[in-house]
Amino acid sequence: MTLPSEKLITINDRAARTATTFGSLSQGGGNMVFIKKLTASSSATLSFVDGASSVVLDDTYKEYVFTFNNMHPATDNVNFSFNVSIDGGSNYNVAKTTTAFQSLHDEAGSATTLGYAAGYDLAQGTGVQILTDATGNDNDQCMTGYLHLFNPSSTTFVKHFIAVTNNTLYHDYTFQLHTAGYANTTSAVDAIQFKFASGNIDAGNICLYGIL
Repeated sequence: MTLPSEKLITINDRAARTATTFGSLSQGGGNMVFIKKLTASSSATLSFVDGASSVVLDDTYKEYVFTFNNMHPATDNVNFSFNVSIDGGSNYNVAKTTTAFQSLHDEAGSATTLGYAAGYDLAQGTGVQILTDATGNDNDQCMTGYLHLFNPSSTTFVKHFIAVTNNTLYHDYTFQLHTAGYANTTSAVDAIQFKFASGNIDAGNICLYGIL
């Protein structure tokens, strides 16, 4: 694991150093290599397009990981979602079939849910795939998580993805959503776009990594 020197932290009783710049991290037998960071500032969308602004989204890596860090909506009570493109970001309308599983708990400890998340799944839907429920826009509310996209440049297979997110709902619940599925195309996926259902992305960042 390659990390620049900085402050010591402890992980599983072992010392490691926090990174102030991004290098390569070992994950599951592969190297996780930093590619690009997009930071929101009243942004309608955040999009990663292969070949644009140093973004790599091709056969260089067998798997790509997007991490969502403190994504804060300008509008209250909005879902966070993504879609993919096969034409360099001109259109984000690839058909997707997905499944979703949710859990939630409120701050008062009086409300809990665990089960299949009907309404967050798609059956050959070309619209966005929802990754969180109603994120609040109070100063301390946001969403975090990650999405794995597998072999996006394949021209043989559909494009599988797995996402896990956690967000603070507008009425002070913690909500976790597990989403998995595939983009039903054998064309290469060369762009991916993230956004809230309405309003801008007020703050936060998304980092893209490739796994060798």
